[in-house]
Amino acid sequence: MNTSPFKSALLSLTLVLGCTGLAQAANPSMLKDFNFDKPAFIHDLPFAQYKVVMQVSQDDPALWNLALNNAQNLLDYFGQEKVRIVIVAYGPGLPMLLKNSSVAQRIASLDIEGVEFDACHTTMEGMAKKLGHMPELVPQAVVVPAGVARIMQLEKAEFAYIKP
Repeated sequence: MNTSPFKSALLSLTLVLGCTGLAQAANPSMLKDFNFDKPAFIHDLPFAQYKVVMQVSQDDPALWNLALNNAQNLLDYFGQEKVRIVIVAYGPGLPMLLKNSSVAQRIASLDIEGVEFDACHTTMEGMAKKLGHMPELVPQAVVVPAGVARIMQLEKAEFAYIKP
């Protein structure tokens, strides 16, 4: 194939941008369809009788582990089909949901059991200004427009609120 240096550079740029877009698209997102009056969830739990939202807003792995322990304890007590757990990370707590987080393996395990992990897009944008790119999240993280708005939404929907 005979291509000019310009075409080769354009093709390379297209591939790089395309791959970057795929990386960002890996996380489920509620940015376009967030409806405050109708909470949506990534896991289908039709028999969940109990609902809890946990706030993670501190950059403290001990607190992250406490939140994850709380989630596991609720799953063990009620059973994974009977409880819906949403952990919302924002502000200084968002690093909990970064790809290289010290609790990434636990997040993956709890996600399999039905726990949802929500990442604040507002915080992500603030981090992007410092990093020069959007932070890379664990694949289980769901991007929500604003962590505080998500917590308010879930409290309005009668979720119990816990801040470990």
